Amino acid sequence: MQRYFVTPDNMLEDKAIVRGDDAHHLMRVMRAAPGDKVIVSDGANRECLAEVVELYKENVLLKLLEERPMEGEPKLDVWIAQSLPKGDKLETVIQKGTEIGATAFLPFASARTIVQYDAKKEAKRLDRWRKIAKEAAEQAHRSKVPDVRDAMRWSDVLSAAERTQLALLCYEKESGRQLKDALRDAKLDPARGPVLVIVGPEGGFTEEEAAEAERRGCVAVGLGRRILRTETAGLVAAACILYESGEMGG
Repeated sequence: MQRYFVTPDNMLEDKAIVRGDDAHHLMRVMRAAPGDKVIVSDGANRECLAEVVELYKENVLLKLLEERPMEGEPKLDVWIAQSLPKGDKLETVIQKGTEIGATAFLPFASARTIVQYDAKKEAKRLDRWRKIAKEAAEQAHRSKVPDVRDAMRWSDVLSAAERTQLALLCYEKESGRQLKDALRDAKLDPARGPVLVIVGPEGGFTEEEAAEAERRGCVAVGLGRRILRTETAGLVAAACILYESGEMGG
């Protein structure tokens, strides 16, 4: 069944209003008619089975039929901090990470980040990133849209890491720990806050960045014997974390 997210102010006690691109999709692509059923969520506290009542030029009016449990979200929050990669790779991370179950994405610039930060361009890219997260959440039957943050500095990522129960730095060392061991030693508990995965750019982290991260409480981990691309590492780590916490049949 088709799923749509609306803002909380567009989801009232017994009705909801679908606006903008979603209204266009519902009317023009899905060719909805009065009586058709959809699922609608405010992305925060409510998810309902709804019926199309009226189609207008700019929006669609829904009647809320019954409350549904918000079962599309993992109990454990997993955040992916991704150093800005080249091209559209971050879009892949956000889309696939949303499908896997990540709850937040923190793009950042580090010493070897090739992409040059531009405030005007980033504002447009942020809108696109958030749209990708929303569409992926709908496709994956998520109950909430993951939070996509504005691009931040390395120091901001380390500050965010200090507010998590576990921050994992994807950084290979000759005798470093593997992700599996770090997760099992951590005894993850959803009540203790999110788990943060930090992934460097194509050229990796500098030794100084890795040392600083470890001083701030991050745990450097490897992801196996094979070298993963920057857009792959965070997705693999997120899937392993959610599997280990029992969210993917583990």
